[in-house]
Amino acid sequence: MKTGQRNFLLVVTLASAAAAPVLGQPRGSASIPDLSGIWTHSIPGFEPLASGPTALINQERRENGTGNILKLAGDYTNPILNPKAAEIVKQHNVLGRTYIGDPNPRNQCWPEGPPFVFTNGPTQLVQTRDKVTILYVYSNQVRQVRMNQPHPAKVTPSWYGDSVGHYEGDTLVIDTIGQNTKTVVDAYRTPHSAKLHTVERWRVVDEGKTLEVLTTIDDPETYNAPWQGLRKYRRGQAQLGEQICAEGNFLLFDYGIPVANKPDF
Repeated sequence: MKTGQRNFLLVVTLASAAAAPVLGQPRGSASIPDLSGIWTHSIPGFEPLASGPTALINQERRENGTGNILKLAGDYTNPILNPKAAEIVKQHNVLGRTYIGDPNPRNQCWPEGPPFVFTNGPTQLVQTRDKVTILYVYSNQVRQVRMNQPHPAKVTPSWYGDSVGHYEGDTLVIDTIGQNTKTVVDAYRTPHSAKLHTVERWRVVDEGKTLEVLTTIDDPETYNAPWQGLRKYRRGQAQLGEQICAEGNFLLFDYGIPVANKPDF
């Protein structure tokens, strides 16, 4: 794809994100929206959008048509993937279909980083004037979003990258760059390069019962065009528990998690 065509697609995709009334358009409120609290979800990945470049789906389906979470086989034919990325997803697709364990940031006890971290369990947002803190139950991970600040001129790559945010009416907008390449984008192990750039639009809908996160993902070294995925959370009642990923875990599949030969104490 030529640079001019790709830049045009980026402009169109970002413009559609800003214009979509259901998935994140601010309503012009001068007050800061209240996104605080604990939110939960029930599916492991993005919800693909009905049109435009969008997230991968699971090719393995249950009888009722829903994705089979026990067989995570990402659709490597999705046109957003360049040939190299498509081949990587295809390799993991084969493993997923045969129930063979497939290492990912969670089962390897690594920091998950966005947007893979959206697959995490119950999530809590804490809003203050200068920062939004996002707490994730699995491995007690913490993500910090600096408000109304620019990215540094030079960003040292890290697991979570550098996230800055601002409010647009009823929407929290989070812009992230500077992630290392040790993380993946989703449960299908869709890769990304160091040029990954994500823009999240967080908005409460459904009379406060639902939190929508519309995410635009751009990476010219991995994807043929910027693409979008939607994550929906429901307001949770329980408090975040204490969960940790560590040696000695035994799961249904052999994910290659380090296992200690004997207890430490």
